[in-house]
Amino acid sequence: MPHVSVRTGTPAHPLDNPAYSALTGPHARFAEARGQVLRYQPDVSPWLAVPDAPDAAYWSDLAALAGPGQDVELPGVRCALPAGWEVTFDVAGVQLVDEAVEARPDAEAVLLGADDVPDMLALVSRTRPGPFRPRTVELGTYLGIRRGGELIAMAGERLHPPGWTEISAVCTDAAHRGQGLGTRLIRAVAAGIKERGETPFLHTAAANTGAIALYESLGFRLRRTTRFVGVRVPEHGAA
Repeated sequence: MPHVSVRTGTPAHPLDNPAYSALTGPHARFAEARGQVLRYQPDVSPWLAVPDAPDAAYWSDLAALAGPGQDVELPGVRCALPAGWEVTFDVAGVQLVDEAVEARPDAEAVLLGADDVPDMLALVSRTRPGPFRPRTVELGTYLGIRRGGELIAMAGERLHPPGWTEISAVCTDAAHRGQGLGTRLIRAVAAGIKERGETPFLHTAAANTGAIALYESLGFRLRRTTRFVGVRVPEHGAA
């Protein structure tokens, strides 16, 4: 059964528990809280922040916040879940950080905003780069490339622990792959992050060896392994 490895106070390093670091820091305006539970507003992101060694009160708070029978995402799960909580997915992941990324703006990249959300959601539905909600664009800078008015590639910023910003939602329409658009957008998003004195990082599935090889070729290095875990709240609340 999965286990939870997370923090009750300030993490020793902001990236040890990036969701907690973000929700108690630069992204506090997006946080919803109940007891020990912190999560992003659901239309912004599915990520939750989980404390070390959560007790029975934690699971009760989570059940009350999410609602009976709802699916939630718990990063880094390592301690036993209470009886009645169903695991919906459990994926090994990796966290990579900028070591020598050659960041630079891209003349074709355009800033995406609220008016672009329908096109962004359509691109995400075709490419499936990971969770993306109607207000995810509010988490940071999102850049896209359009051809003939169609959004064909994008990348942006997600988790924002103090001093760090995650690059996420990197995706390219299948008809336009092989042109290096994702690489260009990663460099462009990284340029904005570095310009404000922060360091880029990112997550991906450990099995996504092609993406990991690309990120490493751009100057990212592996910092640690992690897990992406989804659970379903019991229909009658926490056990």
